[in-house]
Amino acid sequence: MALSKFKSLFKDVEDDDALTGTEDEFYNISEADALAEADKSGNKMILLEPRAYSESQQIADYLKNRNSVVVNLKRVTSDQAKRIIDFLSGCIYAIGGTMQKIGVGIYLCTPKNVNVQGKISDESEKNKANAEEEW
Repeated sequence: MALSKFKSLFKDVEDDDALTGTEDEFYNISEADALAEADKSGNKMILLEPRAYSESQQIADYLKNRNSVVVNLKRVTSDQAKRIIDFLSGCIYAIGGTMQKIGVGIYLCTPKNVNVQGKISDESEKNKANAEEEW
């Protein structure tokens, strides 16, 4: 009985006819299936424009679920933006992630499972470097 189960494991390997299907069928998955898979594995990039400090908890929830978040703070006041950044900094520290400024009021927040390579320089940093070279 055990021998027949063992043989059945290798039965499909010997039959080339059992390999039906094409490469196109393998890669042709629906967008809904892809999104469902991304939800499970935390492979999403979320783009958010919070309008109030109360939305910062939602951003933290995305980060806890191992999703990357791009936060655009142009729709909040400077005081609210500062509070959101302070809150997110604490959350990112707690989960071992990173935060990188990628533009004026735009931040990339990533959990520990995402590696970010490179850095986007700020115009003020370029101007400061040019001024130092001239002296």
